[in-house]
Amino acid sequence: MTSKKKPEIRKVVLAYSGGLDTSVILKWLQDVYQCEVVTFTADIGQGEEVEPARQKALQMGIKRDNIFIQDLREEFVRDFVFPMFRANTVYEGEYLLGTSIARPLIAQQLIEIARKTGADTISHGATGKGNDQVRFELGAYALMPNVKVIAPWREWDLLSREKLLAYADQHGIPVDFKKRKGGAPYSMDANLLHISYEGGILEDPNFAPEDSMWRITVSPEKAPAKPQIIELDYAGGDIVAIDGKKMSPGKVLAALNVIGGKHGIGRLDIVENRYVGMKSRGCYETPGGTIMLKAHRAIESITLDREVLALKDDLMPRYARMIYNGYWFSPERQLLQGLIDASQATVNGRVRLKLYKGTIMCVGRESKTDSLFDARISTFDDDGGAYNQADAAGFIKLNALRMRIAASRKKPRR
Repeated sequence: MTSKKKPEIRKVVLAYSGGLDTSVILKWLQDVYQCEVVTFTADIGQGEEVEPARQKALQMGIKRDNIFIQDLREEFVRDFVFPMFRANTVYEGEYLLGTSIARPLIAQQLIEIARKTGADTISHGATGKGNDQVRFELGAYALMPNVKVIAPWREWDLLSREKLLAYADQHGIPVDFKKRKGGAPYSMDANLLHISYEGGILEDPNFAPEDSMWRITVSPEKAPAKPQIIELDYAGGDIVAIDGKKMSPGKVLAALNVIGGKHGIGRLDIVENRYVGMKSRGCYETPGGTIMLKAHRAIESITLDREVLALKDDLMPRYARMIYNGYWFSPERQLLQGLIDASQATVNGRVRLKLYKGTIMCVGRESKTDSLFDARISTFDDDGGAYNQADAAGFIKLNALRMRIAASRKKPRR
């Protein structure tokens, strides 16, 4: 283990969960860098108590004024999740970016606390193999260009759970009994948008996880035999009410998680391409987000112009890569977000969905103010002259012109 002192580090803000890894990091920072440590713990809907982190930090000698615990659930959904879903964002055709979208918020808070406390450095518990190190640090540098970063997993030799536990024992760091006993055979990360599972036994992409792994969704086979109909109201591209009840962004997503989880919606098992270059197998539960994606596409289908919708679909994969790779605060993402948000001015109305055993079907969509669907023109019955079908002949001939010219140049086959 490195023991080199870094006297240039005065004060560091640590993204701190109170778990084994970040508790060891806290002590390691104190010993190796001999600097003042500020802890930051965020509640972004991970479903665990965050207040115990305060007591653990106090036990580790952190000053009470240097312990920051923040409830960021509403901010997370309002300022990060909802803007992302306005673009119908999906990475590599499947992943709804539940972990990726949480990282810029954490980076933003780390920098805000650093400025508030006069810290010159931030630290995180992401490994040197994953995407999160990139996301945290790109976000931090975008907001505070001269910030220093300490990533212990890129420096120390505590590269196994056994070594972490031994270090904790050596330095009197409290460890939960479940962690000492073994805990889950994989790594988990949770927030209000999803739960991810990776590593451990899941590193074999041919291994089918046990049904007991999933935490917030029932298996579709065990979901209710009766479908549920829900109605979602949209204003400016965001859900503002469920079944007529107005809700804040955070409460919307929390409610949809419960509803979707009950019906076995949102499970995913994929192999994705990490930004650092390797492939990684991950399992995800995103019940609320899966519902949101289906519903948003449904309301856009009647409120957006064809070419606007096509342009959004063309840009979406690039936008998804920006988020996945950690470029939330980049000028290109911000520019693209402006275009996406402008397109949502007319995305107002109501969507009706049927949820049944892991499936979602749109069974109704309406917009009393912004619908572009004109039944007088699209009807198969007599339209009273609203559309002249004879016009289609010239439209088709003009669009066929280049193909007709090419065909006339081809030599006949012998």
